[in-house]
Amino acid sequence: MVGGGVSGLSTAVKLSRRGHAVTVLERDDTPMPESADQAFFWDRRGAPQVRHSHAFLARLVGLLRENEPDVLDMLVAAGATEMPFGQDLPPTMVDFSPQPDDHELTMLTCRRTTFEWVLRRAVLNDGRVRFRTGVGVNGLTHEPHPSGLPRITGVRMEDGSQLNADLVVVAGGRRSTLPEWLSDIGVGPVPEFSEDTGIVYASRFYRLKPGHTYPPRLGPIGGDLGYIKYGVFVGDNDTFSITLATPTDDSELRTRLADPAVFDEAARQLVATAPYLDGRAEPLVSEVYVMAGLLNRHREYVVDGRPLVLGMLPVGDAVVCTNPLYGRGCSTGYWGAHLMSEAIDAHADDLQALAVEYDAAIGREIMPWYRAGVEQDAEARRVASRMLSGEDPDTDTSDPKTFMRSVLREGLLPALRSDQVVLRAFMRNLNLLSSPDAMMKDPEVMNRVFAIWQDRENRPPEIPMGPRRRREFLELLPA
Repeated sequence: MVGGGVSGLSTAVKLSRRGHAVTVLERDDTPMPESADQAFFWDRRGAPQVRHSHAFLARLVGLLRENEPDVLDMLVAAGATEMPFGQDLPPTMVDFSPQPDDHELTMLTCRRTTFEWVLRRAVLNDGRVRFRTGVGVNGLTHEPHPSGLPRITGVRMEDGSQLNADLVVVAGGRRSTLPEWLSDIGVGPVPEFSEDTGIVYASRFYRLKPGHTYPPRLGPIGGDLGYIKYGVFVGDNDTFSITLATPTDDSELRTRLADPAVFDEAARQLVATAPYLDGRAEPLVSEVYVMAGLLNRHREYVVDGRPLVLGMLPVGDAVVCTNPLYGRGCSTGYWGAHLMSEAIDAHADDLQALAVEYDAAIGREIMPWYRAGVEQDAEARRVASRMLSGEDPDTDTSDPKTFMRSVLREGLLPALRSDQVVLRAFMRNLNLLSSPDAMMKDPEVMNRVFAIWQDRENRPPEIPMGPRRRREFLELLPA
């Protein structure tokens, strides 16, 4: 197992509990923290995203509950909290009635560092897993195979040594150099498809002061104003984080948000985040964490039904990575590990069938979310570009995309506060429990949304989620 982040640890847990002996090779050489709070300061240079906001969606929670309930128990014991659907409903949701499958819509509030720390504890507690830190991998070893495909036999370490294995799983994250490793043994090029997400995002972490509680979650936890996207993420042990994402081209705004005082004041101007910064909390650390170079990227290791190599499988961001603002990364990483373990169960003795089936499972289950994210980001970049140039993206009412933004703003958002059918469908989509287009294809849901949109003239205008104009927002920030 190359890489000891969430995807690698998830795979290690699953395969070890199926009877496989697993060796995890992790480049970062840092001591194991003793608590969740110590884990927040973990030196995880190989995973720079660990101190950014993360969501742990119902798809992940359900798979844990079904397959590794003890790990879920460990997370709760470490301070994470299960957040069932139906809690903190808006007061306008007057006719809410629980449904039999509502239990599937349980999310988990947790910091990424706490989640990874608990997973590593679970791995270290398993007698079939050997965990080696401070070990860098820089290549693959291989031998000929009767199929004509290279058979990966292990990995080559940076110190010149080699480690043989029946199967190599590469969980090197967004920065994985797996295509270069394959090129070094004469394989490739690896087909790669990537799109810039169009954003730079900044995160800051806070902790509630003694005697204070989180504000009620009575509405959206985030929003998109075109010139800025934002969200608040409750964590474990009285912590939470706020993320603000700016268009890549908006150097002025992204530079200003790197200042902690400006960041806090910006968050106070946004409806979803303002209640969290009303004096009930204080920063957990002084700095604002900024991350750029964010891509939607998919690499193909099975081409036209034929694997590039045998005996090697990629997992997590090493094969598919998406816009982190959607909060799907940890959930799809664990989901990918689950799909891999199922494929190994079915095809452990046939490496070619294993690679093909695993690739097909990724294509069926995870790739639709990748494609949906790429389309959503393309539209967001278009809107942000027009706003940055001073245009109003909603003036062209003949544009179908302008119409749909109106439906979302004046139909979907109010429906989420009053219609449990729409809210339930939205939450299933948010939590990866339906297909990306399930809401749009559901006549009942869309009829309810359109009915509310058509009645927009008979009710007060929607409360803005923040300043509508970029320039107005900038003027509210400290110089």
